[in-house]
Amino acid sequence: MNASATAPRPARDFGKVAVLMGGTSAEREISLMSGTNVLEGLLRKGVDAQAFDPADRSVFELERAGFRRVFIALHGRLGEDGTVQGALELMKIPYTGSGVMASALCMDKVRTKLVWLGSGVPTPRHVIVTAQSDWTAVAAQIGLPLIVKPAHEGSTLGLTKVESVEKIAGAYELAARYDSLVLAEEFIHGTEFTVGILDDAALPVIRIEAPQGNYDYQHKYFSDATHYHCPCGLPGAQEKELQALTLRAVAALGCRGWGRADLMLRADGKPFLLEMNTSPGMTGHSLVPMAARAAGITFDDLVVRILESAHAG
Repeated sequence: MNASATAPRPARDFGKVAVLMGGTSAEREISLMSGTNVLEGLLRKGVDAQAFDPADRSVFELERAGFRRVFIALHGRLGEDGTVQGALELMKIPYTGSGVMASALCMDKVRTKLVWLGSGVPTPRHVIVTAQSDWTAVAAQIGLPLIVKPAHEGSTLGLTKVESVEKIAGAYELAARYDSLVLAEEFIHGTEFTVGILDDAALPVIRIEAPQGNYDYQHKYFSDATHYHCPCGLPGAQEKELQALTLRAVAALGCRGWGRADLMLRADGKPFLLEMNTSPGMTGHSLVPMAARAAGITFDDLVVRILESAHAG
């Protein structure tokens, strides 16, 4: 099933809408960029939308201020991890994106992997590491190169590709600055793809071509050196397989509404799910708007479509 263009809900039906942006996570800067774009798109469609930064105001002011719906453009902890979603459910205010359980699961890369492994969804091998880990044993178990990353961060924050045993400890120390839970993950040699979800259906697949394969924070959000290919260049049948696998992965986690899954396609053609984003970026370099555009959906219609899917629990 593919997402396609349909008439968005009339703006007058939405009432007063808050666009949650900013927040206190390490991804605040990107959230402000996403939220500003979303706000401007909604305003262009005639929606009565206002910016709301939980770093400055209690989310419980949303109810007192009479907001009828919330578009969540927060990224990272205390925004994408189920906490804000739970508060909104207590206030019975419909919000965009996945619910409490799925949001919490997807923010935790370790638990996401456990769910996928239990559901037969392929994902790279991993091991939880601590300061006391035997790095030689970790490298022997996972193989080199490997990825070290915090379990509860996004946007590649704290992530390092490690080529030698001697550098694992330093990579762990960096990841541990962001999170007390750190994992080492098998590095998949292949091509990176991403699949956006809209209205619980798959958008066109995007192939990501980053300089030297380094799709880091700078190359995600600020560099024009990263190239995005949509159409992705895969045969039609293979693209549909990636979309179907993504929908399986989404269903296993209980996600709904919209989101984005990141995948690697190994040289032998085997796909691996890396992670699931329940509140993807909406910046000028972001991938869901790009995939939506390839499906014939403008950015302004996209944000209205997402807002229409808002639910209260």
